[in-house]
Amino acid sequence: MPTGPSQHSPNGHLDSRRFRQVLGRFATGVVAITAVDPLSGRPCGLAANSFTSVSLDPPLVAFCVAHTSTSWPKVRAAKTVTVNVLAETQQDVCKQMASKGGDKFAGLDWTGSPGGNPVLDGALAWLDCVVEAEHVAGDHMIVVARVLQLDTLAECGPLLFFRGGYGSFNGGFLEPS
Repeated sequence: MPTGPSQHSPNGHLDSRRFRQVLGRFATGVVAITAVDPLSGRPCGLAANSFTSVSLDPPLVAFCVAHTSTSWPKVRAAKTVTVNVLAETQQDVCKQMASKGGDKFAGLDWTGSPGGNPVLDGALAWLDCVVEAEHVAGDHMIVVARVLQLDTLAECGPLLFFRGGYGSFNGGFLEPS
């Protein structure tokens, strides 16, 4: 049932909860951006549901990272980053990659990409990329990256994010946790 148009607050801004609710009706895929921290030599990463192709020639992709991310500076410090397209069975992997602090790779199996970064077991595909540009956009950074190498892996459905929960093409969406 429609709830009616949103109203601007007295300061001219949209209500952020309403903005999130409305945009939550756009289903997105989920990726894990991984690298090896050049300072510690340990794998690092983060989850993102704001991933898109940008250009075929040259091959470019983009994703968004919150300014408050403590993981992005570690990932960004690497020469290359790897985008892992998560499968519908990888909701727990996504939650682990989205967590704050701790060892995000604890209990996860992965192999090295040609660029040396983690390719998570069970991912649908991976792309090794080099960051070409970063653009400040509100409370996030838009990262544009050139694809160097890529491949497909698993043949199942993607992990989707919709209305604050995870789901797939084959089943219903889960309630937010």
